[in-house]
Amino acid sequence: MGANHRYKFSWDLIGDIENGRPNLGFTTRLEVYRLMQFTFLEVMEKHLGAEKTDEIFYEAKYLAGQEFYHHYLGEENDFHKFSSKLQILFKEMGMGILRMETVDMEHGRFIFSLSEDLDCSGLPDVGVEIFAYDEGFIAGILHSFTGDKFKVKKVDCWCTGDRTCRFTADKE
Repeated sequence: MGANHRYKFSWDLIGDIENGRPNLGFTTRLEVYRLMQFTFLEVMEKHLGAEKTDEIFYEAKYLAGQEFYHHYLGEENDFHKFSSKLQILFKEMGMGILRMETVDMEHGRFIFSLSEDLDCSGLPDVGVEIFAYDEGFIAGILHSFTGDKFKVKKVDCWCTGDRTCRFTADKE
């Protein structure tokens, strides 16, 4: 990996899950994922501040979105096949129930809803949107699919009283 880049992402880091977890397989409980996520956030915010923490998680999720697209969607060029496959993957992988609410390819505008997502479904209403880095994941996927950069914004969030997360995506 090199002395200066200790954690450069590679799909090899995911490992051979079937061989490594012959009894437990691919699943784990959501509490474990959220425990890891919230403790990362707390420690990073303590050392870097909230703004820098959000920036880093957005960048990480953007990279994750790009990697997810290339690994699982296989350079899909047809939007209908892309969106169908993406929705199926989200559900099959337990990431959430993704719906395309608005698709305007001509103007580069999308509205997505994501129910039962990994990050905030079931959390208490704290009056503020959290997990801006989901925006990064969607932006990374859209950039990989279209070749264009998108500004993705969460407009509805479970943590502000909504029961689904909703995102707008506009071509920059």
